[in-house]
Amino acid sequence: MSEWKEGVAMSINEDVRDERVIDEEKLIASLEQQDIKSFREEYLMLHPYDRAVFYEKVDTNYRKRMYYFLSPKELAEIFETSEIDEEEYKEFLQEMDTTYAADMISYMFVDNAVDVLKELDKSHIASYLTLMNKEAATQIKSLLHYEEYTAGSIMTTEYVSVPQNSTVRSAMTILRNEAPSAETIYYVFVVDEDNHLTGVVSLRDLIITDEDTLIKNIMNERVVSVLVSADQEDVARTTQDYNLLAVPVVDFQQHMLGIITVDDIIDVIDEEASDDYSKLAAVSNMDSFDKTSISAAKKRIPWLIILLVLGMLTANLIDLFTDTISQVAILAAFIPLIAGTAGNSGTQALAVAVRGIATRDVEEESKFKLLLREAGTGLITGLVCAIFVIGLIFIWKHEFIIALLVGAAILVSIFVATISGSFIPLFMHKMKIDPAVASGPFITTLNDVISIIIYLGLATVFISSL
Repeated sequence: MSEWKEGVAMSINEDVRDERVIDEEKLIASLEQQDIKSFREEYLMLHPYDRAVFYEKVDTNYRKRMYYFLSPKELAEIFETSEIDEEEYKEFLQEMDTTYAADMISYMFVDNAVDVLKELDKSHIASYLTLMNKEAATQIKSLLHYEEYTAGSIMTTEYVSVPQNSTVRSAMTILRNEAPSAETIYYVFVVDEDNHLTGVVSLRDLIITDEDTLIKNIMNERVVSVLVSADQEDVARTTQDYNLLAVPVVDFQQHMLGIITVDDIIDVIDEEASDDYSKLAAVSNMDSFDKTSISAAKKRIPWLIILLVLGMLTANLIDLFTDTISQVAILAAFIPLIAGTAGNSGTQALAVAVRGIATRDVEEESKFKLLLREAGTGLITGLVCAIFVIGLIFIWKHEFIIALLVGAAILVSIFVATISGSFIPLFMHKMKIDPAVASGPFITTLNDVISIIIYLGLATVFISSL
Protein backbone atom coordinates (compact mmCIF):
# COMPACT_ATOMS: atom_id res chain seq x y z
CA MET A 1 0.00 0.00 0.00
CA SER A 2 2.93 2.31 0.62
CA GLU A 3 3.91 2.11 -3.06
CA TRP A 4 1.34 4.65 -4.12
CA LYS A 5 1.27 5.14 -7.87
CA GLU A 6 0.92 8.70 -9.08
CA GLY A 7 -1.10 7.42 -12.02
CA VAL A 8 -3.77 6.11 -9.67
CA ALA A 9 -3.75 9.22 -7.48
CA MET A 10 -5.73 11.33 -9.91
CA SER A 11 -5.49 14.93 -8.76
CA ILE A 12 -8.70 16.84 -8.14
CA ASN A 13 -8.36 20.62 -8.23
CA GLU A 14 -9.33 22.02 -4.81
CA ASP A 15 -10.97 25.03 -6.47
CA VAL A 16 -13.63 22.93 -8.21
CA ARG A 17 -14.60 21.02 -5.08
CA ASP A 18 -17.86 22.32 -3.67
CA GLU A 19 -20.37 21.33 -1.04
CA ARG A 20 -22.45 18.40 -2.26
CA VAL A 21 -24.94 16.02 -0.75
CA ILE A 22 -23.34 12.66 0.05
CA ASP A 23 -24.58 9.96 -2.32
CA GLU A 24 -23.73 7.07 0.00
CA GLU A 25 -25.26 4.39 -2.19
CA LYS A 26 -23.17 5.46 -5.18
CA LEU A 27 -19.97 5.61 -3.12
CA ILE A 28 -20.59 2.19 -1.57
CA ALA A 29 -21.43 0.73 -4.97
CA SER A 30 -18.11 2.05 -6.31
CA LEU A 31 -16.28 0.45 -3.40
CA GLU A 32 -18.03 -2.90 -3.92
CA GLN A 33 -17.30 -2.85 -7.64
CA GLN A 34 -13.72 -1.68 -6.98
CA ASP A 35 -14.30 1.21 -9.37
CA ILE A 36 -11.44 3.51 -8.33
CA LYS A 37 -12.15 6.21 -10.88
CA SER A 38 -15.86 6.54 -10.09
CA PHE A 39 -15.26 6.50 -6.33
CA ARG A 40 -12.52 9.13 -6.41
CA GLU A 41 -14.46 11.45 -8.71
CA GLU A 42 -17.51 11.34 -6.43
CA TYR A 43 -15.72 11.22 -3.08
CA LEU A 44 -13.08 13.91 -3.64
CA MET A 45 -15.72 16.36 -4.87
CA LEU A 46 -17.29 16.30 -1.40
CA HIS A 47 -16.50 18.83 1.29
CA PRO A 48 -13.75 17.48 3.62
CA TYR A 49 -16.25 17.30 6.49
CA ASP A 50 -18.62 15.15 4.42
CA ARG A 51 -15.73 12.91 3.44
CA ALA A 52 -14.89 12.46 7.11
CA VAL A 53 -18.52 11.65 7.97
CA PHE A 54 -18.67 8.96 5.29
CA TYR A 55 -15.31 7.52 6.36
CA GLU A 56 -16.38 7.17 9.98
CA LYS A 57 -19.81 5.81 9.06
CA VAL A 58 -18.88 2.88 6.81
CA ASP A 59 -17.77 -0.47 8.20
CA THR A 60 -14.22 -1.81 8.38
CA ASN A 61 -14.24 -3.67 5.06
CA TYR A 62 -15.22 -0.55 3.13
CA ARG A 63 -12.62 1.55 4.94
CA LYS A 64 -9.88 -0.96 4.12
CA ARG A 65 -10.81 -0.66 0.47
CA MET A 66 -10.71 3.14 0.74
CA TYR A 67 -7.08 2.92 1.82
CA TYR A 68 -6.27 1.47 -1.60
CA PHE A 69 -8.32 4.13 -3.39
CA LEU A 70 -6.92 7.15 -1.55
CA SER A 71 -3.39 8.43 -1.08
CA PRO A 72 -2.00 8.97 2.44
CA LYS A 73 -2.17 12.73 1.81
CA GLU A 74 -5.86 12.57 0.89
CA LEU A 75 -6.64 10.48 3.96
CA ALA A 76 -4.72 12.93 6.14
CA GLU A 77 -7.21 15.60 5.12
CA ILE A 78 -10.00 13.39 6.50
CA PHE A 79 -8.21 12.94 9.83
CA GLU A 80 -7.62 16.70 9.98
CA THR A 81 -11.36 17.39 9.62
CA SER A 82 -13.03 14.66 11.67
CA GLU A 83 -13.57 14.56 15.42
CA ILE A 84 -12.35 11.04 16.16
CA ASP A 85 -12.41 9.49 19.63
CA GLU A 86 -9.33 7.97 21.27
CA GLU A 87 -10.43 4.37 20.71
CA GLU A 88 -11.39 5.10 17.10
CA TYR A 89 -7.92 6.50 16.38
CA LYS A 90 -6.42 3.21 17.46
CA GLU A 91 -9.01 1.18 15.54
CA PHE A 92 -8.58 3.12 12.29
CA LEU A 93 -4.78 3.12 12.39
CA GLN A 94 -4.71 -0.64 13.07
CA GLU A 95 -6.78 -1.17 9.92
CA MET A 96 -4.07 0.44 7.77
CA ASP A 97 -0.74 -0.84 6.62
CA THR A 98 1.82 0.56 9.10
CA THR A 99 3.82 2.40 6.44
CA TYR A 100 0.66 3.86 4.90
CA ALA A 101 -0.48 5.05 8.35
CA ALA A 102 2.92 6.64 9.04
CA ASP A 103 2.82 8.46 5.69
CA MET A 104 -0.72 9.65 6.41
CA ILE A 105 0.26 11.07 9.81
CA SER A 106 3.30 12.80 8.33
CA TYR A 107 1.04 14.69 5.88
CA MET A 108 -1.05 16.13 8.73
CA PHE A 109 -0.29 19.48 10.31
CA VAL A 110 2.23 18.89 13.07
CA ASP A 111 -0.08 19.80 15.96
CA ASN A 112 -2.82 17.51 14.66
CA ALA A 113 -0.34 14.68 14.09
CA VAL A 114 0.82 15.05 17.70
CA ASP A 115 -2.81 14.87 18.89
CA VAL A 116 -3.22 11.56 17.04
CA LEU A 117 0.03 10.04 18.30
CA LYS A 118 -0.65 11.01 21.93
CA GLU A 119 -3.63 8.67 21.90
CA LEU A 120 -1.35 5.69 21.10
CA ASP A 121 1.01 3.50 23.08
CA LYS A 122 4.69 4.49 23.15
CA SER A 123 5.67 1.45 21.11
CA HIS A 124 3.27 2.42 18.32
CA ILE A 125 4.47 6.04 18.41
CA ALA A 126 8.07 4.88 17.99
CA SER A 127 7.12 2.66 15.03
CA TYR A 128 5.33 5.43 13.18
CA LEU A 129 8.10 7.97 13.80
CA THR A 130 10.69 5.50 12.50
CA LEU A 131 8.74 5.01 9.26
CA MET A 132 8.10 8.72 8.63
CA ASN A 133 10.34 10.98 6.63
CA LYS A 134 13.03 12.56 8.79
CA GLU A 135 11.74 16.15 8.58
CA ALA A 136 8.17 15.28 9.68
CA ALA A 137 9.41 12.98 12.45
CA THR A 138 11.73 15.67 13.82
CA GLN A 139 8.96 18.27 13.92
CA ILE A 140 6.55 15.89 15.64
CA LYS A 141 9.14 14.77 18.20
CA SER A 142 9.78 18.41 19.12
CA LEU A 143 6.15 18.76 20.27
CA LEU A 144 5.53 15.35 21.80
CA HIS A 145 7.45 16.08 25.01
CA TYR A 146 5.31 19.04 26.06
CA GLU A 147 2.99 18.46 28.99
CA GLU A 148 -0.63 17.79 28.06
CA TYR A 149 -3.11 20.68 28.29
CA THR A 150 -0.38 23.31 27.91
CA ALA A 151 0.23 25.74 25.05
CA GLY A 152 3.15 23.59 23.89
CA SER A 153 0.94 20.54 23.48
CA ILE A 154 -1.47 22.27 21.08
CA MET A 155 0.87 24.58 19.16
CA THR A 156 2.20 23.99 15.67
CA THR A 157 5.63 24.85 14.30
CA GLU A 158 4.22 25.42 10.80
CA TYR A 159 4.08 29.21 10.72
CA VAL A 160 5.64 32.01 8.68
CA SER A 161 8.29 34.25 10.23
CA VAL A 162 10.51 36.90 8.65
CA PRO A 163 13.61 38.82 9.85
CA GLN A 164 12.87 42.31 11.16
CA ASN A 165 15.56 43.85 8.94
CA SER A 166 14.19 42.37 5.72
CA THR A 167 12.16 44.29 3.16
CA VAL A 168 8.53 43.71 2.23
CA ARG A 169 9.74 42.24 -1.08
CA SER A 170 11.89 39.58 0.60
CA ALA A 171 9.14 38.92 3.17
CA MET A 172 6.65 38.22 0.39
CA THR A 173 9.13 35.81 -1.19
CA ILE A 174 9.47 33.96 2.11
CA LEU A 175 5.69 33.94 2.48
CA ARG A 176 5.13 32.46 -0.98
CA ASN A 177 7.69 29.73 -0.31
CA GLU A 178 6.37 28.76 3.13
CA ALA A 179 2.63 29.30 2.58
CA PRO A 180 1.88 25.78 1.25
CA SER A 181 2.96 24.17 4.52
CA ALA A 182 1.88 26.90 6.94
CA GLU A 183 -1.32 26.62 8.98
CA THR A 184 -2.10 30.31 8.47
CA ILE A 185 -0.60 33.13 6.43
CA TYR A 186 -2.76 35.99 7.69
CA TYR A 187 -0.25 36.75 10.44
CA VAL A 188 3.46 36.91 9.61
CA PHE A 189 5.63 36.97 12.73
CA VAL A 190 8.76 39.06 12.92
CA VAL A 191 11.92 37.83 14.66
CA ASP A 192 15.44 39.13 15.23
CA GLU A 193 18.68 37.32 14.45
CA ASP A 194 18.35 35.26 17.67
CA ASN A 195 14.76 34.23 16.88
CA HIS A 196 13.26 36.50 19.55
CA LEU A 197 9.70 37.52 18.74
CA THR A 198 9.78 41.27 18.08
CA GLY A 199 6.57 41.97 16.19
CA VAL A 200 3.83 40.88 13.83
CA VAL A 201 2.67 42.09 10.46
CA SER A 202 -0.58 41.22 8.70
CA LEU A 203 -0.88 39.93 5.16
CA ARG A 204 -2.90 43.03 4.34
CA ASP A 205 -0.02 45.30 5.39
CA LEU A 206 2.43 43.35 3.26
CA ILE A 207 0.21 43.65 0.21
CA ILE A 208 -0.45 47.39 0.44
CA THR A 209 3.04 48.53 1.56
CA ASP A 210 5.83 49.55 -0.81
CA GLU A 211 8.14 46.58 -1.52
CA ASP A 212 11.29 48.41 -0.44
CA THR A 213 9.96 49.24 3.03
CA LEU A 214 11.68 47.54 5.94
CA ILE A 215 9.53 45.14 7.94
CA LYS A 216 10.57 46.71 11.25
CA ASN A 217 9.03 49.98 10.10
CA ILE A 218 5.55 48.53 9.55
CA MET A 219 5.38 45.76 12.13
CA ASN A 220 3.22 45.96 15.23
CA GLU A 221 5.53 45.67 18.23
CA ARG A 222 2.69 45.13 20.74
CA VAL A 223 2.41 41.40 20.17
CA VAL A 224 0.12 39.31 22.35
CA SER A 225 1.91 36.01 23.04
CA VAL A 226 1.65 33.10 25.48
CA LEU A 227 4.27 31.07 27.28
CA VAL A 228 4.81 27.51 26.13
CA SER A 229 3.94 26.31 29.64
CA ALA A 230 0.64 28.25 29.84
CA ASP A 231 -2.54 26.31 30.50
CA GLN A 232 -4.56 25.75 27.32
CA GLU A 233 -7.66 27.27 28.93
CA ASP A 234 -5.74 30.49 29.60
CA VAL A 235 -4.54 30.48 25.99
CA ALA A 236 -8.12 30.11 24.75
CA ARG A 237 -9.21 33.00 26.96
CA THR A 238 -6.39 35.21 25.70
CA THR A 239 -7.30 34.44 22.09
CA GLN A 240 -10.94 35.28 22.79
CA ASP A 241 -10.11 38.51 24.62
CA TYR A 242 -7.93 39.84 21.80
CA ASN A 243 -9.94 38.35 18.89
CA LEU A 244 -6.89 36.66 17.37
CA LEU A 245 -6.73 34.23 14.48
CA ALA A 246 -3.46 32.86 15.84
CA VAL A 247 -1.39 33.49 18.94
CA PRO A 248 2.42 33.06 19.03
CA VAL A 249 3.98 30.75 21.61
CA VAL A 250 7.29 31.74 23.21
CA ASP A 251 9.62 30.52 25.94
CA PHE A 252 10.59 32.60 29.00
CA GLN A 253 13.28 34.34 26.92
CA GLN A 254 10.77 35.33 24.21
CA HIS A 255 12.16 32.90 21.63
CA MET A 256 9.52 32.12 19.01
CA LEU A 257 8.53 28.43 19.28
CA GLY A 258 5.25 28.09 17.39
CA ILE A 259 1.70 29.33 17.04
CA ILE A 260 -1.77 28.22 18.13
CA THR A 261 -4.50 28.80 15.56
CA VAL A 262 -8.13 29.59 16.21
CA ASP A 263 -9.35 26.13 15.11
CA ASP A 264 -7.32 24.59 17.93
CA ILE A 265 -8.70 27.21 20.33
CA ILE A 266 -12.25 26.17 19.40
CA ASP A 267 -11.31 22.56 20.18
CA VAL A 268 -9.93 23.63 23.56
CA ILE A 269 -13.09 25.58 24.42
CA ASP A 270 -15.23 22.59 23.43
CA GLU A 271 -13.03 20.21 25.43
CA GLU A 272 -13.04 22.39 28.55
CA ALA A 273 -16.80 22.96 28.36
CA SER A 274 -17.39 19.22 27.95
CA ASP A 275 -15.09 18.50 30.90
CA ASP A 276 -16.86 21.03 33.15
CA TYR A 277 -20.29 19.74 32.15
CA SER A 278 -19.20 16.18 32.83
CA LYS A 279 -18.15 17.10 36.35
CA LEU A 280 -21.27 19.16 37.00
CA ALA A 281 -23.38 16.20 35.90
CA ALA A 282 -21.26 13.78 37.97
CA VAL A 283 -20.16 11.75 34.94
CA SER A 284 -16.52 10.72 34.51
CA ASN A 285 -16.16 11.68 30.86
CA MET A 286 -18.57 13.05 28.28
CA ASP A 287 -16.05 13.83 25.55
CA SER A 288 -17.16 10.79 23.62
CA PHE A 289 -20.56 9.26 23.00
CA ASP A 290 -20.69 5.77 24.45
CA LYS A 291 -21.57 3.08 21.95
CA THR A 292 -22.44 0.41 24.54
CA SER A 293 -24.39 0.35 27.78
CA ILE A 294 -21.42 -1.17 29.60
CA SER A 295 -18.99 1.65 28.71
CA ALA A 296 -21.61 4.26 29.69
CA ALA A 297 -22.29 2.48 32.99
CA LYS A 298 -18.57 2.36 33.86
CA LYS A 299 -18.41 6.15 33.75
CA ARG A 300 -21.51 6.69 35.87
CA ILE A 301 -21.24 3.99 38.53
CA PRO A 302 -18.42 5.56 40.63
CA TRP A 303 -20.31 8.83 41.15
CA LEU A 304 -23.60 7.02 41.73
CA ILE A 305 -21.98 4.91 44.46
CA ILE A 306 -20.56 8.05 46.13
CA LEU A 307 -23.95 9.78 45.96
CA LEU A 308 -25.62 6.60 47.23
CA VAL A 309 -23.39 6.65 50.33
CA LEU A 310 -24.25 10.33 50.90
CA GLY A 311 -27.91 9.41 50.42
CA MET A 312 -27.56 6.85 53.20
CA LEU A 313 -26.49 9.73 55.45
CA THR A 314 -29.78 11.44 54.63
CA ALA A 315 -31.68 8.25 55.47
CA ASN A 316 -29.80 7.96 58.76
CA LEU A 317 -30.71 11.54 59.67
CA ILE A 318 -34.39 10.87 59.08
CA ASP A 319 -34.06 7.79 61.26
CA LEU A 320 -32.72 9.97 64.10
CA PHE A 321 -35.93 12.02 64.00
CA THR A 322 -38.24 9.00 63.99
CA ASP A 323 -39.84 10.05 67.30
CA THR A 324 -40.67 13.52 66.00
CA ILE A 325 -42.14 12.18 62.76
CA SER A 326 -44.16 9.48 64.60
CA GLN A 327 -45.79 12.16 66.75
CA VAL A 328 -46.71 14.37 63.78
CA ALA A 329 -46.84 12.08 60.75
CA ILE A 330 -47.68 14.87 58.32
CA LEU A 331 -44.12 16.21 58.69
CA ALA A 332 -42.83 13.38 56.48
CA ALA A 333 -44.97 14.58 53.57
CA PHE A 334 -42.97 17.81 53.20
CA ILE A 335 -39.43 16.35 53.40
CA PRO A 336 -39.10 15.90 49.59
CA LEU A 337 -40.47 19.43 49.03
CA ILE A 338 -37.94 21.11 51.33
CA ALA A 339 -34.98 18.96 50.24
CA GLY A 340 -35.76 19.39 46.55
CA THR A 341 -36.19 23.17 46.78
CA ALA A 342 -32.95 23.58 48.73
CA GLY A 343 -31.09 21.35 46.26
CA ASN A 344 -32.37 23.34 43.27
CA SER A 345 -31.39 26.63 44.90
CA GLY A 346 -27.90 25.32 45.68
CA THR A 347 -27.42 24.10 42.11
CA GLN A 348 -28.41 27.52 40.75
CA ALA A 349 -25.84 29.23 42.97
CA LEU A 350 -23.24 26.63 41.99
CA ALA A 351 -23.80 27.28 38.28
CA VAL A 352 -23.39 31.04 38.76
CA ALA A 353 -20.17 30.62 40.77
CA VAL A 354 -18.58 28.07 38.41
CA ARG A 355 -19.48 30.20 35.38
CA GLY A 356 -17.99 33.30 37.04
CA ILE A 357 -14.76 31.45 37.82
CA ALA A 358 -14.53 30.02 34.30
CA THR A 359 -14.99 33.42 32.63
CA ARG A 360 -12.84 35.20 35.24
CA ASP A 361 -15.72 37.53 36.07
CA VAL A 362 -15.07 36.52 39.66
CA GLU A 363 -11.71 37.99 40.61
CA GLU A 364 -10.09 37.88 44.04
CA GLU A 365 -11.52 41.23 45.14
CA SER A 366 -15.08 40.40 44.06
CA LYS A 367 -15.48 36.93 45.59
CA PHE A 368 -16.72 38.35 48.88
CA LYS A 369 -19.16 40.55 46.95
CA LEU A 370 -20.40 37.44 45.12
CA LEU A 371 -21.05 35.67 48.42
CA LEU A 372 -22.89 38.70 49.80
CA ARG A 373 -24.98 38.97 46.64
CA GLU A 374 -25.83 35.27 46.69
CA ALA A 375 -26.72 35.51 50.40
CA GLY A 376 -29.09 38.35 49.58
CA THR A 377 -30.50 36.39 46.67
CA GLY A 378 -31.00 33.35 48.90
CA LEU A 379 -32.78 35.47 51.51
CA ILE A 380 -35.13 37.05 48.98
CA THR A 381 -35.93 33.83 47.10
CA GLY A 382 -36.29 31.94 50.38
CA LEU A 383 -38.70 34.54 51.76
CA VAL A 384 -40.84 34.54 48.60
CA CYS A 385 -40.94 30.72 48.46
CA ALA A 386 -41.73 30.55 52.20
CA ILE A 387 -44.71 32.94 51.92
CA PHE A 388 -45.95 31.06 48.85
CA VAL A 389 -45.72 27.61 50.47
CA ILE A 390 -47.30 28.82 53.75
CA GLY A 391 -50.35 29.96 51.81
CA LEU A 392 -50.57 26.71 49.84
CA ILE A 393 -50.27 24.44 52.88
CA PHE A 394 -52.79 26.49 54.88
CA ILE A 395 -55.33 26.31 52.04
CA TRP A 396 -54.64 22.59 51.54
CA LYS A 397 -54.34 21.27 55.12
CA HIS A 398 -55.74 24.14 57.22
CA GLU A 399 -52.74 23.69 59.55
CA PHE A 400 -51.26 27.14 60.13
CA ILE A 401 -48.55 26.00 62.55
CA ILE A 402 -47.39 23.24 60.13
CA ALA A 403 -47.46 25.77 57.32
CA LEU A 404 -45.28 28.19 59.32
CA LEU A 405 -42.83 25.39 60.18
CA VAL A 406 -42.46 24.32 56.54
CA GLY A 407 -42.15 27.96 55.43
CA ALA A 408 -39.46 28.67 58.00
CA ALA A 409 -37.57 25.51 57.01
CA ILE A 410 -37.70 26.48 53.32
CA LEU A 411 -36.52 30.02 54.07
CA VAL A 412 -33.52 28.87 56.09
CA SER A 413 -32.73 25.92 53.76
CA ILE A 414 -32.73 28.07 50.61
CA PHE A 415 -30.60 30.71 52.35
CA VAL A 416 -28.01 28.16 53.52
CA ALA A 417 -28.08 26.19 50.23
CA THR A 418 -27.48 29.33 48.17
CA ILE A 419 -24.49 30.33 50.28
CA SER A 420 -23.02 26.80 50.23
CA GLY A 421 -23.63 26.48 46.49
CA SER A 422 -21.50 29.56 45.82
CA PHE A 423 -18.98 29.19 48.66
CA ILE A 424 -17.90 25.60 47.90
CA PRO A 425 -16.71 26.21 44.30
CA LEU A 426 -15.00 29.47 45.36
CA PHE A 427 -13.21 27.64 48.15
CA MET A 428 -12.19 24.78 45.82
CA HIS A 429 -10.87 27.31 43.31
CA LYS A 430 -8.83 28.94 46.09
CA MET A 431 -7.39 25.51 46.97
CA LYS A 432 -6.39 24.98 43.28
CA ILE A 433 -9.07 22.29 42.79
CA ASP A 434 -11.33 22.36 39.72
CA PRO A 435 -14.57 23.94 41.05
CA ALA A 436 -16.63 21.93 38.57
CA VAL A 437 -15.91 18.89 40.76
CA ALA A 438 -18.52 20.37 43.12
CA SER A 439 -21.06 18.75 40.85
CA GLY A 440 -24.79 19.43 40.77
CA PRO A 441 -25.72 16.01 42.24
CA PHE A 442 -23.09 16.43 44.98
CA ILE A 443 -24.38 19.88 45.98
CA THR A 444 -27.97 18.63 45.81
CA THR A 445 -27.23 15.67 48.10
CA LEU A 446 -25.32 17.90 50.52
CA ASN A 447 -28.20 20.35 50.65
CA ASP A 448 -30.62 17.47 51.21
CA VAL A 449 -28.74 16.67 54.41
CA ILE A 450 -28.66 20.32 55.53
CA SER A 451 -32.33 20.97 54.77
CA ILE A 452 -33.48 17.82 56.61
CA ILE A 453 -31.47 18.80 59.69
CA ILE A 454 -33.00 22.28 59.59
CA TYR A 455 -36.57 21.08 58.98
CA LEU A 456 -36.72 18.21 61.44
CA GLY A 457 -34.57 20.12 63.95
CA LEU A 458 -37.12 22.97 63.97
CA ALA A 459 -39.94 20.44 64.21
CA THR A 460 -38.29 18.81 67.24
CA VAL A 461 -37.82 22.16 68.97
CA PHE A 462 -41.44 23.21 68.39
CA ILE A 463 -43.03 19.75 68.71
CA SER A 464 -45.19 20.89 71.58
CA SER A 465 -46.86 23.50 69.39
CA LEU A 466 -47.73 21.10 66.56
